[in-house]
Amino acid sequence: MQEHEEYYLSPMRLMTDAEKKLIWEKPISHKVSEEELRISKEVKRNWNRGEMKIANILLEGDAGSGKTQLAKALSSNFGLPYTKVTCFADMDKSDIMGAILPVISSEQLEKLEPAEQIVLKALYESDGFQSTTEILMAAMTITQEQAASKMRQLLKLAMEHSNGEAVEYRFYPSEIVRAYQKGYLLEIQEPNVIRDAAVLMALNSALELDGSINLPTEIIRRHPDFIAVITTNRSYVGSRPLNEALRDRVQHSEKMDLPTKEIMIERAIVKTGYKDEKVLSVLADTIIMLDKTARANAIKGVAGMRSFFYWTDAVAAGASAKGSLYHKVIYKITTDSEEIRLLEEALEKHDLLCGLDAALIEVKKNEILTEMR
Repeated sequence: MQEHEEYYLSPMRLMTDAEKKLIWEKPISHKVSEEELRISKEVKRNWNRGEMKIANILLEGDAGSGKTQLAKALSSNFGLPYTKVTCFADMDKSDIMGAILPVISSEQLEKLEPAEQIVLKALYESDGFQSTTEILMAAMTITQEQAASKMRQLLKLAMEHSNGEAVEYRFYPSEIVRAYQKGYLLEIQEPNVIRDAAVLMALNSALELDGSINLPTEIIRRHPDFIAVITTNRSYVGSRPLNEALRDRVQHSEKMDLPTKEIMIERAIVKTGYKDEKVLSVLADTIIMLDKTARANAIKGVAGMRSFFYWTDAVAAGASAKGSLYHKVIYKITTDSEEIRLLEEALEKHDLLCGLDAALIEVKKNEILTEMR
């Protein structure tokens, strides 16, 4: 058995070529974390233990802590197609279940605006493999939330242009339903922003291990391979504490923080190609200190891995480390003058800015010596 197949959950399962392409392939930059190993081992160990099965996982942490990267890594480890849904405040039940749409005649279709014609044709010609959201996002180059809103408009529009005729109706499943029915690993991003209690109830019901979803056309049962990975960020504006009923359906939870300094440096080297570990060490220390200071002072923003990568990349390209620190890191955390002062004081107290200067001066000296040789 190859190393990447160690945690495969259904190694004998037959998949289509399209489904195989959805299984995430780990890039060279991916470093296996303790959380990834822990979850993979626990899920594999309990997979065939009935009520002890682990199939709903919660990853809770700040932006840039690697939640989505971990969800994708689990897709690779388990050998399951990966897909995701990003929740938004005004989600309704059709965004959880899907929608029934009338197929209007070609004569009526031609009376619509060109944009509506394109989208409806894309829906009518779909093979059922993609969800309505995916189809609309691709056809109109819009966000998931915009696609959900557009779908509701199209439903009303199609009804108006059916002229009371006996028309064919087709059910278009949501991304959640597709993953649930076909046995994929589904990342559910930020369900704690959903406002409608009925939508949360529908989601809660779907996450029961032996659950089912009542669709307008049929009742579907949860595929035995379906895994839900819930990823949440408490610091997002509009987010609430995760619904208790939803949290209760989770069998394994992880608190996601910044990775260790060593892993931060390894990932930055692979991501950016910048290899001076002394400079990277000070950059990483700075990110860690800013993250701790922001938390200690209840500053909403986050100093995470994304900021670390972009700051490293700017320094590697020759930008001033101090100047780019503000544009790549600090201003992403906050632009409030008082909060910035608190962050600056923390860096000065620990001599991190001086350390950064010293590391960059040494790099410059080494470059000059190399050129002289």
